[in-house]
Amino acid sequence: MAAKEFDIPVLPTYIEIPKINEGAMEGDGPFKASKEFQNPLGFPGEKVDNWQEVAIAKMGELKSKYRSVQVFLDSCVKCGACTDKCHYFLGSSDPKNMPVARQDLFRSVYRRHFTFAGKHFPKLVGAKELDDKMLDDWYNYFHQCSQCRRCSVFCPYGIDTAEISMAAREVLDAVGVGQKYCNQILGKAITIGNNLGLPEPALRDTLLDLEEEIEEETGVAIKYPLDVKGAEILLITPSADFFAEPHIDGLIGYGKVFHQDGVSWTMSSYASEGANFGMFIGSYDIMRKAALRIRKAALDLEVSRVMVGECGHAWRVAYSFWNTLTGVGAGATDEFGLKLQNQLDSRYPQPQHIIEYTHDLIQRDKLKFDKSANDDRTVTFHDSCNVARATNMGGIPNGQFILPREVIKAVCNNYVDMERTTIKESTFCCGGGAGILTDDLMEIRIKGAMPRMQALKEVEKTDGVNTLVAICAICKSQFSKVLPKFDFDPYMIVSAHQLVSEAIVIDKPQTDDSEAEVAEESVAE
Repeated sequence: MAAKEFDIPVLPTYIEIPKINEGAMEGDGPFKASKEFQNPLGFPGEKVDNWQEVAIAKMGELKSKYRSVQVFLDSCVKCGACTDKCHYFLGSSDPKNMPVARQDLFRSVYRRHFTFAGKHFPKLVGAKELDDKMLDDWYNYFHQCSQCRRCSVFCPYGIDTAEISMAAREVLDAVGVGQKYCNQILGKAITIGNNLGLPEPALRDTLLDLEEEIEEETGVAIKYPLDVKGAEILLITPSADFFAEPHIDGLIGYGKVFHQDGVSWTMSSYASEGANFGMFIGSYDIMRKAALRIRKAALDLEVSRVMVGECGHAWRVAYSFWNTLTGVGAGATDEFGLKLQNQLDSRYPQPQHIIEYTHDLIQRDKLKFDKSANDDRTVTFHDSCNVARATNMGGIPNGQFILPREVIKAVCNNYVDMERTTIKESTFCCGGGAGILTDDLMEIRIKGAMPRMQALKEVEKTDGVNTLVAICAICKSQFSKVLPKFDFDPYMIVSAHQLVSEAIVIDKPQTDDSEAEVAEESVAE
C-alpha cells in the first residue's frame, strides 16, 4: 500500500454516499512487526504454524472475557444505518470499509465457530472459515479503522465497531501478525516511558532549552520542571509535545498557565507519555503496563493531582480506564491502587484534563488575556473522536464540547463552528487515529481525511477560517500532513493552548529598577 500511487479525493460541495468501488483498498496492509517488536510485548515473533487454532481460541477467550464483543457480534440486523457514516468508506468507496462490512469479516468467522447455525448451516448465515485470505483481509481492513466510534452514534443498537476492531487486532497479534508501527511504539513506552524512546537526559535538556527560549522571548522565567518530588500536579502529556510542531506550542501554553496560577507542578521522566497504544491493539494487559508507569510516577513523586495534556486517546484511556487500571480515580482494589487513591486530593477531578484546569481558572478570573493577540485568526475547532465520543469534561452534560470552545473563545475574538452534522458527537475523524498515523498507510489517511477537509473548506469559503484547533496529538500530526493535500496551509493547525499562550498576560517580576521607581514615586507624593 505504501508505494501505490493514488489520486487525492476532490472535495465535494456536500458529502454524498459514494459509488461502490470493490477492492479499492485491497492490499497487504501496513508494515508487519518483526520479532524485535513482537516478543517484548509477549506476542509470537512470526505467524505461528497452528495460527487458525490459536486465532479461534483467542476469539473464544475474548467472547467470554468481554461480553460487549459477543453482544455486538450477535445483535447486528444489517439495517444499513452505519454504511455511510465511516470517513474511510466515504473517502475510499471500498465497501469493506462500511462499518457493517468490516465487522462481518470478524463476525462471519465468529458465526462459523461459536453459533449453532454457523456450525451446521454456515451458508445460510454467512459463516466463513478463517483462511489465509480472510486473515489478510482482517489485517488490511482492520487497519483501515481508526476506532473513532462515529458509526456507533448512528447504530440503533449501539454496536461499537471500535471494540470489534480492537478484538481483531488482538487476535492478529496473538497469531504473530502484528503491526510494526503500534508495537514498536509500545515497546518504547513500556520500557523507556514514552513513545519516542526519549531517555531522561535528553528530555531534561529539551525542557531546559525550552525554558531558555521562552525567557528570552517573554522576559519571564517560566519553568518546565521534571521529576520534582512533592509537586502538587503531575502532568502527563503526549511526548509529541516535547518536540513536534504545533504540539510544543501547546506545552508552552501549559507552562504559562501553571506559572500564572502559581501552582507547583512537574512532569516525570519515568512516565513521560500520555498516549497509550495498548488501546489501539485491543490489549488491556499492555494498556495496563503503560498506565502503571503513570501510577508509579505519581506515587514516587508524591503528587496530589494528576493532569492530562492535549491528547485524544490519552484522555479516553485516563477518563475511562485509569480508575481500574491504576487507581487514578476510583476502582482499583490492589495495595498500590488504594495507596494512590488515598494520596490524591479528592477535592479535584482525578484525573483532570488540562482544558478543565484552564477553563476553571478562566471562570474564576485567575487568568488575563489580550484577545487581540489572536485577531489575525478566524478559528474553528475539530472535535477529536476519543474526546467527543468516549469522555466528558467538567462534570456537566456535553462538557467535552462546551469547555474547549469556551477556552478558545476566551482567547480569540473570531470563532465559528463547522457544519453541525460534522462536529461534536457526530464529528468526523481526522483520519489518522488508532495506529494509522504511519506513512505506509498514507493513502487511507488522506482519503479518510476527506470528510473533515470538506467541512473545513466550507467555513474557509464562508467565514474566512484560517486556523484549525485540535486537542489531540494524533489529530495535529495528521492534519499537518494532509492539509496541504487539500490546498490548506499546513500551519493552520494549532493546539488550543497555543492560542492561550499567545493571548495570556503574564505577570512579570518586579526588577530592582522598577522597585526604585515605585519608591521614588512614593517619596515625590
